[in-house]
Amino acid sequence: MKKFCCCRRQIPVSLIGMKPLTAILPYRPGLSFKKTLRSMANSPLVESVVVVCPEPLSLKGEGVRVLTAGPLSSGDTLNRVLTEARTNHLLFLAGSGQISLELRALEKFTEKADSANAGIVYADFYDGEKGAKIRHPLNDYQAGSVRDDFDFGPVILFSTAAVRRSLDKFGFVPAVEVAGLYDLRLKVSIDHAVHRLREPLSTMVGAGDPAGDDKLFAYVDRRQEKTQKEMEAVFTDYLKRIGAYLPPRSCREVPPAPESYPVEASVVIPVRNREQTIAEAVKSALSQETDFSFNILVVNNHSTDQTTFILSDLVARHPTLEHIIPARKDLGIGGCWNEAVGHKACGRYVVQLDSDDLYENPHSLQKMVNKLREGNYGLVVGSYTLVNSKLKEIPPGLVDHREWTDENGPNNALRINGLGAPRGFPSALIRRIGFRNVSYGEDYAAALRICREFRVGRIFESLYLCRRWSGNTDAALGVEAANRNDAFKDQIRTEEIRARQRMIRGE
Repeated sequence: MKKFCCCRRQIPVSLIGMKPLTAILPYRPGLSFKKTLRSMANSPLVESVVVVCPEPLSLKGEGVRVLTAGPLSSGDTLNRVLTEARTNHLLFLAGSGQISLELRALEKFTEKADSANAGIVYADFYDGEKGAKIRHPLNDYQAGSVRDDFDFGPVILFSTAAVRRSLDKFGFVPAVEVAGLYDLRLKVSIDHAVHRLREPLSTMVGAGDPAGDDKLFAYVDRRQEKTQKEMEAVFTDYLKRIGAYLPPRSCREVPPAPESYPVEASVVIPVRNREQTIAEAVKSALSQETDFSFNILVVNNHSTDQTTFILSDLVARHPTLEHIIPARKDLGIGGCWNEAVGHKACGRYVVQLDSDDLYENPHSLQKMVNKLREGNYGLVVGSYTLVNSKLKEIPPGLVDHREWTDENGPNNALRINGLGAPRGFPSALIRRIGFRNVSYGEDYAAALRICREFRVGRIFESLYLCRRWSGNTDAALGVEAANRNDAFKDQIRTEEIRARQRMIRGE
């Protein structure tokens, strides 16, 4: 892992009589920037506005200063801003569109920072498009909110005193190009509260942020590799500081299977209301060519469309297909997995296939089981290709999660939102660990739990076709639904970080 070094610099103490805020604003040509700049410069709470621009720039206005530097996300630029800070608070206007503040917004930011002794304060905001203002709520920050794309909205306030204490203790922002703000907020969050104001205090127009699959798969885009390496290095240093870092080590042996199994492997397919795709998924599993016995366990979660009829017809013609209908009616995808791995027909290994996806070729299952057999793995993860409803490849194409390494993968797994697919497990181990009875994040939680103690095997060739269509559980989510998903994964990370801290302390 790359090591960063940085010089020690003195951050000046706030001057008596100064207004409480310094606003930091990246330069963007256009009218929206001018409007944002004017509102900051005219605020009675803003002592000065620092405009960060890569080239010399002439701007008029009392208290407006141009800092000729690289992007605000770079370590060098941030260190220059922080070194010159003299006000009690630093206000970063990092949104990519025009930002306007609500009445008394700055007062509310500074009052909360002072009353709660918070290191960072952020607030909900409005998306402003075509004259409308649509509320955009954010998530509360917690110990597991450590992913680098956590949404703070367009306006973030840092306490200068908290920044000073954090950088004196942990060192200045390293020489990174894009991970500077990520490093700063992680350091500040170690010893200081991160507080969300649950009211919209700004409006952002023309954000232009990626949405849908562009956002969902941004972190595995090959063009983002350099950025991801920076983020990983910053995050790894953070885990070391909080006592949650797992050093390269000899992992625990996977416990031997205590029993015999009816088959060597089972393909597990949880399903509910997938009449359009379930037959293709099952036939994909049935088409696998292996040197071992296997079956398919389809857990039908009380479908109300034609899925049950389709499966009944397939079962009549294929004796290796088990159609399982749980007694319980409150199961999520994780609960369906628990039904499958606890079933009497379950094999020595279990390999995932979602009900709207396909194996890429007839050898996918063999390759997964070969990997499980050859190493002492608690989990094996393959790679997949993203396709549309007609099975034609769509960007980013191959998703192979090459950011995973044996040395640092278990640490970096806490920063990203998933480990990939298809996934395969020794049945005895995953039966003991179990899945959470939810329909989102159940696989991520199990993977984090496993890699805390056991090795994870990787296959970097595509074994799986992941179909993106309107029926996906994470397709076209609104803000509230996306927030719920993100908050749940943050909670998973919170629990896992605490478990790793206890393990490292020997508790």
